[in-house]
Amino acid sequence: MPEDYMSEYEPLLTKEGKKRKGIKFFCFQFPNKFLLLVMFATCIGGTFQCGYNISVINAPTKYVQDFINQTWRQRYQTEISKDVLTLLWSTIVSIFTIGGFIGVSIGGTLSVKLGRRGTLLANNAFSLVAALLMGLSSSAGSFELLIIGRLLIGINAGIALCVEPMFLGEIAPTSLRGAMGTGSSIFLTGGILSGQVMGLKEVLGGEQYWPLLLSTTCIPALLQLQLLPWFPESPRFLLIDKGDEEKCKKALNQLHGAAGSDSVLEDIQREKNNLVGFKAKKPWELFADRSVRWQVITIIVLNAAQQLNGVNAMYFYADYLFRQAGIAEDNIPYATVGTGACECLTALTCGMLVESLGRKVLISGGYLLMSICCILFTVTLALQDVSPIFPYLSVACVFAFVLSFGLGPGGVTNILTTEMFKQTSRPAAFMIAGSVNWLSFFFIGLLFPFIVLGLQHYCFLVFFVVCLSVGIYIIVVLPETKNKSFVEIQQEFQSRRSKESKYDEEGALLISTSL
Repeated sequence: MPEDYMSEYEPLLTKEGKKRKGIKFFCFQFPNKFLLLVMFATCIGGTFQCGYNISVINAPTKYVQDFINQTWRQRYQTEISKDVLTLLWSTIVSIFTIGGFIGVSIGGTLSVKLGRRGTLLANNAFSLVAALLMGLSSSAGSFELLIIGRLLIGINAGIALCVEPMFLGEIAPTSLRGAMGTGSSIFLTGGILSGQVMGLKEVLGGEQYWPLLLSTTCIPALLQLQLLPWFPESPRFLLIDKGDEEKCKKALNQLHGAAGSDSVLEDIQREKNNLVGFKAKKPWELFADRSVRWQVITIIVLNAAQQLNGVNAMYFYADYLFRQAGIAEDNIPYATVGTGACECLTALTCGMLVESLGRKVLISGGYLLMSICCILFTVTLALQDVSPIFPYLSVACVFAFVLSFGLGPGGVTNILTTEMFKQTSRPAAFMIAGSVNWLSFFFIGLLFPFIVLGLQHYCFLVFFVVCLSVGIYIIVVLPETKNKSFVEIQQEFQSRRSKESKYDEEGALLISTSL
């Protein structure tokens, strides 16, 4: 947004002299209306896009495969073999994750060079080009356009998942950082749900509509391009990275009101003073930095577990269980929409609870509940033929597992990545976290069919071990970050390192004394 436009409309956006207060409902605290608008403008073209493109590809599976077959026949005057068709379809689906890995690998660097908001706006170019290519693929008779389009939309998703949570965490006041951070998971699940709904036969799920269905990904991108320029860049980026105090103050006035910006400015100044002489770090520099060893280990564990905890396996089994429970084949897509709605509602619930219960309780409790669900699910699957009630109990386990995931791991993981690192380390931390997340997503998709083939329904015992181990790790290692500034969180980890150093010195002293 040009500066003259911003200055013209600034009185409407800032309401100077007033403090923008959060909305309180019973014991729950929500962001104020302005911050909610910023969240919408940020997430609609970010994690919403990612979730939408994860689920929207499922509905037209048969129609896209028919299109590939028809195109192959026209080109080569022969039927495509089943193996080649499977390979091409798998490429169309899975290249999204390769794009995501590429996106997250460049997202942190772009966020330092273009700013958080600038990167999110530029990222829409990938979405618009992808929508155009996928929309034209049928009329052009080229399934290669689908592959390129899916790669580009994957890059868009990777950049968004890297930069969006960082931006939301940096613009939020300390007391609302968790609630703002859950916006990413709320819109991600909302995107998944929207993709499922748009793929229904009553909407755009018909055979002739699949190119239009895949090209609708341009709508969120256009919305973000219209809305996000009206809102400011991250104040922390402006002051700490760019050294522009004037723009930082203006951004804080817009976000929090003139009366509410002073305390936030002091917090940013304090963090800046602690970072004098430091510059933005690269991912490999974080691995070499012993001062952030536990933070790096923690984000690797949490982001790997987010994909390896079995939630994707639950969705894999969902259709089979719905059939076992007697749901008609034509109604299974609606039942799948129900699971998507369930996950979306739990993400909203997580956003309400994260500032009252804290991060540690939600994420550790979520993993422990998921481990219990894995055991119960394994038992009910093993007893499917014993009684007609067990298929229904299995369906209940699916919903309980999805609820547990949405309440904790699904919503809190990105918040913790934002909170555990300083400004100069945060972009690199998100690059590491995102890379681990996307690689885990790729490998679980690759290996899961073989795990099912080998272990059948006992595969959930593997996920039980993952969930239980991560839950215990969080309880032992992770400090509570609720209502703490970034500087205070760093001090908590420093005190942990000091204790470890003390124990190491005492151990060395005992060994030398005994010798």
